[in-house]
Amino acid sequence: MLERESGSGSVQHVLQACRDHDVKFIRLWFTDILGMLKSVAITIEELEHALTDGISFDGAAIEGFARHDEADMIAMPDPATFQILPWRPQPNAVARMFCDIYRTDGQPFEGDPRYVLKRTLRRAAEQGYTFYVSPEMEYFYFKDAQGTEPLDRGGYFDLTPLDGGSDLRRETVLMLEELGIGVALSHHEVAQSQHEMDLRYTDALTMADAVMTFRLVVKEVAARAGVHATFMPKPIADQNGSGMHLQLSLFRGESNAFYDPQSPDTLSADAKHYVAGLLQHAPEITLVTNQWVNSYKRLVPGFEAPVYATWSHTNDADLVRVPAHRPEATVSTRVEYRSPDPGCNPYLAFAAVLAAGLDGIASKLPLPEPARSGLSEAERAARGLRSLPLSLGDAIQQFSGSSIMRQTLGDHVFESLIANKRIEWTEYRSQVTPYELNRYLGAL
Repeated sequence: MLERESGSGSVQHVLQACRDHDVKFIRLWFTDILGMLKSVAITIEELEHALTDGISFDGAAIEGFARHDEADMIAMPDPATFQILPWRPQPNAVARMFCDIYRTDGQPFEGDPRYVLKRTLRRAAEQGYTFYVSPEMEYFYFKDAQGTEPLDRGGYFDLTPLDGGSDLRRETVLMLEELGIGVALSHHEVAQSQHEMDLRYTDALTMADAVMTFRLVVKEVAARAGVHATFMPKPIADQNGSGMHLQLSLFRGESNAFYDPQSPDTLSADAKHYVAGLLQHAPEITLVTNQWVNSYKRLVPGFEAPVYATWSHTNDADLVRVPAHRPEATVSTRVEYRSPDPGCNPYLAFAAVLAAGLDGIASKLPLPEPARSGLSEAERAARGLRSLPLSLGDAIQQFSGSSIMRQTLGDHVFESLIANKRIEWTEYRSQVTPYELNRYLGAL
């Protein structure tokens, strides 16, 4: 029997819930290093055994998990994540639980992204911090998966008849609430057929599980309506891409560690050092927060996405923004990290931004002056402002030399991610694109 972490939830509660809701099938979920959701289904007859001993599987078949000589892994369900899937039939219902991955000797598997985040959260807890996250999830609806024909021509905050996705958003929100995932707001975004939902603040581990669930629910609701939902960062060249802006805060008990009433801008020293850490380490963590070739088509000037490691209180093009809030709402003091996209692995992305910020606090990194718009390249260079990686190849290079990312992710995930991304970059560089054919075939 594998040891559970304390506070992981009640096995008996799960068994009773299955009896109460006529659950026949339970899907056990986990992710590979790229954040792809994996699932194995068991029947109710196997549940008690699974909760006690886990389910064994071939780790060598999962991206970034294991070599062939160390293949066997065990998926141990976390009872605290038990939920009934509302889109499945209720008689003989289907439930899900997220799993932690172990080796057969009972040790946590260092290549499990959920374990990477848990380990980073423990480091924060040892310093007295609890890490809270609220992501703003952007995505597109298209007529099908074969093209980018939009459902609507709407824009920011537009409503019907232009907003063809309003009913899909409504059904998605209701389904998420049935799964215990709070949605603070939802609306049409800037680009045609682009939408956003902001998930309500919670601790980072719960939120990482919620992001994985959210992406599946959005796609399930869309598929039932005969359309396709995608979290591809930049599907349309002349439209804004989809981001996953992260609202971040650290708490000490019930107190917001980012709030200081004595500071003119109410930002505590911890908050300022945290932001400085994000700015310092942004280039080297971008491979984690923006892991695809397509991610770097979004991080270009002119499309409300960050390009430089800058911060401000107001500019949506800066990497870090410190949003305004009512003076009495002390719990709302937070920082917004704007480069991640919704195609990332949330477990690794949350671990990366937490580690970068904690390093800023530990090193007492000074916060530079906020950026002002209209800086020339020479002015940026004079102020030491660095750009984010320009391509996946650039991101790999920045990441591969990062000691903080190797320490945070562990050698296994660090090396596996580099190997996977180098293959992707090599494959991409060998492609001949329609742009090149249109530009050069007739002229050269």
